[in-house]
Amino acid sequence: MTRDDVPVLLVTGGSRGIGAAICRSAAAQGWAVAVNYTSNRPAADAVVAAIEADGGMAIAVEGDVGTQAGIDGIFAAVDNAFGRLDGLVNNAGIVDVPVRIDEITAERLERMLRINVSGSILCASAAIRRMSVRHGGKGGVIVNISSMAAVLGSAGQYIDYAASKGAIDTFTVGLAREVVADGIRVNAVRPGVIDTDIHASGGLPDRARDLGPTIPMQRPGTAQEVADAVLYLLSPSSSYVTGAILNVSGGR
Repeated sequence: MTRDDVPVLLVTGGSRGIGAAICRSAAAQGWAVAVNYTSNRPAADAVVAAIEADGGMAIAVEGDVGTQAGIDGIFAAVDNAFGRLDGLVNNAGIVDVPVRIDEITAERLERMLRINVSGSILCASAAIRRMSVRHGGKGGVIVNISSMAAVLGSAGQYIDYAASKGAIDTFTVGLAREVVADGIRVNAVRPGVIDTDIHASGGLPDRARDLGPTIPMQRPGTAQEVADAVLYLLSPSSSYVTGAILNVSGGR
């Protein structure tokens, strides 16, 4: 297989947690992977090094999906490195510290929606311009990372985050129908409580452990379990699946 034959996948927020697990799993299944990061270059480099050590192909790509300039830079780097794009995982996203909605600030809400919603939509737009048969591409696949918060609402913790993921669910269904004739499938995965460091960034480092007993499976999930679901949706095994949202939540 030549470099030109290798399908290319961009994973936003690919340097840690779920994103890193997706990058490693995708590389193991034959994808060349662009590992996007915003500021933690050592973490992205570590993912790339692990992929290369296993014989895979990967690059680290800096860029903030919360800005148009950042998105433009991400896709330009992928263009320059690979000259093609076959898949996008919209994984980059943020939470914040728990607050009630009557305590939320305009600045927090703007940041949440800019990164979690606008960033995913604009990255999908850029990917479609490269993958769509309408634009001379060969088709492709998009997987959006949602959250069970979109269904459960996250009352008393971060309703704004839940609302942003509700927007991702709606976007997934609409986009799937819009670009199916362009040769592009679009699906989403809704992780439940997953044991990653995103909880610490929201001020609740022990959240996954503490919520374990409330989950029907009696434990939090792992980043690898989410990655396995994403890789199914990226693969030809899901060739008749589009507009679907898959819960990876232990029954929660």
